[in-house]
Amino acid sequence: MSQSFLKRRLSQWGSALLVACTLPACTSSKPTAEGLSAVPQADYKPRVATRDDAAQDGAKDERREKAPAGAVAQAMRPVAPKAAPHEFAERELDDGSAGEGAPMAEPSAVMMAAPPPPSPATLGGAPMSMEAAKRAAPGPSKSMPGLPMRKPAQDRLAPADADTQHQGNTFEHWKPNAFTETAKDALSTFAADVDTASYTVARRYLQQGNLPPASAVRVEEFVNYFKYRYAPPEKGAFTVHLEAAPSPFDSKRHFVRVGVQGKVVSRSQRKPAHLVFLIDTSGSMASQDKLPLAKEAIKIAVKNLNENDTVAIVTYAGSTRDVLSPTPATDVKRIHAALDGLESGGGTAMGSGMEMAYKHAVKKASGQVISRVVVLTDGDANIGSVSPESMLESIRKYVAEGVTLTTVGFGMGNYRDDMMEKLADKGNGNSFYVDSYKEAKKVFETQLTGTLEVIAKDVKLQVEFNPASVSRYRLVGYENRDVADKDFRDDKVDAGEIGAGHNVTALYEVELVKGARESLATVRVRAKPPNGTEASEQAFPLERSLLRDSLEAASPDFRFALAVAATADVLRGNPAAEGWSLATAQKLAEGAVGGDADRAEFVRLVTQARALSGASARGR
Repeated sequence: MSQSFLKRRLSQWGSALLVACTLPACTSSKPTAEGLSAVPQADYKPRVATRDDAAQDGAKDERREKAPAGAVAQAMRPVAPKAAPHEFAERELDDGSAGEGAPMAEPSAVMMAAPPPPSPATLGGAPMSMEAAKRAAPGPSKSMPGLPMRKPAQDRLAPADADTQHQGNTFEHWKPNAFTETAKDALSTFAADVDTASYTVARRYLQQGNLPPASAVRVEEFVNYFKYRYAPPEKGAFTVHLEAAPSPFDSKRHFVRVGVQGKVVSRSQRKPAHLVFLIDTSGSMASQDKLPLAKEAIKIAVKNLNENDTVAIVTYAGSTRDVLSPTPATDVKRIHAALDGLESGGGTAMGSGMEMAYKHAVKKASGQVISRVVVLTDGDANIGSVSPESMLESIRKYVAEGVTLTTVGFGMGNYRDDMMEKLADKGNGNSFYVDSYKEAKKVFETQLTGTLEVIAKDVKLQVEFNPASVSRYRLVGYENRDVADKDFRDDKVDAGEIGAGHNVTALYEVELVKGARESLATVRVRAKPPNGTEASEQAFPLERSLLRDSLEAASPDFRFALAVAATADVLRGNPAAEGWSLATAQKLAEGAVGGDADRAEFVRLVTQARALSGASARGR
C-alpha cells in the first residue's frame, strides 16, 4: 500500500470525524429552524418512558399486545441519560424493536475516543439516516466524499436505527384485527373515529427520511385524514355509503367500504362557540415547530370564528396561568397580544392547567353554546399534583356537562402520542398533529373551526355479515375503537363523535362464498343527538348490486381509500398484509388523485416509503 494512498485514506477518515463532531453529540448548541413551514429540528433529549396500567379501559385492553424486546435488540441500544419517569406513559415496543421512541434528529451516540475507520453505512459507529447524512454534508453537494448515504434495506428500521432515530416519542401498540369466521361470529362493532394525528406523524417521519414506527400507524387515521365525495344526508344527522370490489392483492378476496357522511352546518348557521386554548409553555416547547407554530395556529382559528364566539387562553409550565379571560373573537388585537407575550420555560404540570381550562369552559357550556378545550402541546407532560386517573375522571365529568376536548400535538423527540389520543378519546373530541404552517391551516381553519358543532355523539357502527355470502372478514384498523357486540345497544357505553360535515370511512377485507347471490351484509349505525341521552338506530343493506365486477369499476373514492388503508397496513407490519405491494397501492392511488393536493402528496409519500423499504417483499 503506497504512502500517498495511506495519506488520502487518513485524510478521509479525519474529514469524516470532523464532520461528525459538528453533530449534536459533539456540541451543546441547539439547531434552529428557518421558518414555520420548514421541518425544524427540535431540542431532542433521550428519556425513559414507563407504562401505566390501563386496565380500566375494559374490552379495549384485550386488543393490546406487548411485544418483547429481545436480548440482542437490548444489547444494541445506545445508553441514554436516564430521565425521571413520566406518570402518564403507556409505551409498548414493536416486535423486534429495541425502542421506537427515538427522535428524528442526527444520531446522538457518543463518539469513541479512538473510533474505527467509518464504513459507508455508518458515521463514528452509529447508524446514520439519509436525512442526517444530508444535513451533515459540507458544501452545496450535500454528500460526503467516501461516505455514501445509507438506505434501509427493509420496510422497518433495524433495532439500532429505531432507537437512535425515534427515542423519546411514545406510541401505543395495538394487535391488528384477525380474520373472523362469519359462521362463528357475524357481527363486527366499533366506534366512529375522525382523528388524523397518526397520518401526520407518519408523514413527518417519511419526509425526514425514516419509516414511521409500526405502532405509530393507525389505519383509520390514515384513511380518515382524507375527504371523500359522499353525498350529505337528505334528512337526519348522517347517511351511509356502501361499496365493494375485488382486492388488488389477492384474487380470492374483496374489500368492502363503509362510508358515513355527517350533515353539513355552515359557519353562519352553527351555534356560538367558546374555545379555551390550553397551551403548554414548558421548556420543551421552545423550538420553532412547537410554541411559535402553536401560536400561529391559534391565530388562524381566531380568524375563522364568528362574532358571537369567545376565546380564553390558559397556559401551563411550572405553574398555571390564566392568560386571557373569555374574550370576543372579534377582539383580535387583544387575543394576538396575549399570544405574542407567551414564552417557553419551566417544567410541565398538565393536570392543574387542564382543571383551570375546564373551569373556564364549563361556565359557558349549554345546549345553545359549543364549549371546547383545545390542548396544544408536545405531550411531554408530567401530570403535576393531579394523578392520571383523576385527570381522566375529571374529563369524563366535564363531558357530561357538555364540554368536549381536542388535542393538538407539536414537535418530535418527546412526543406523547399515546397520551394525546387517550385524552381526546375520554374528552369526546379529536386528536390532531401539526407539523407545519400548512397543516396548521388545515386543522385550525377547516377541521377545528369548520366542524366545531357536534351533530351526533356516541356513534357506533355494527356490520352484520351474511354467512351465506361472506365466509370470513376482517376490519382493517379501528383496533382501539373496538366495541363489544353486546354493547352496541347499551347507550351507557361511550363511543365516537361526529362533527358537522365529517365523514368516517372503514374498510373490510372479506372472502366471499362462491356462487352466492344474497346480500353481503347489513350496516347499522346507532347514535345520540348532541344533547340527548337516548340513541336512535338506522340500518343500511349492502346489496349484491353494490359489488363491482372489477376494481376499475369502483369509484375513485373507493380506490383511494383502499390504497391508503393498504399502505398503512404495510407500514405497521400487519401479517395479514405480508404479501401486499406498496407499488400496487401507489398505482391505485395515482389513478384516484383527481386534482386533490392532499392525495397527490400521499402518492409522493408512498414513493418515499418504497425507497426506504428497499427490496423487501412488501415494498418492491
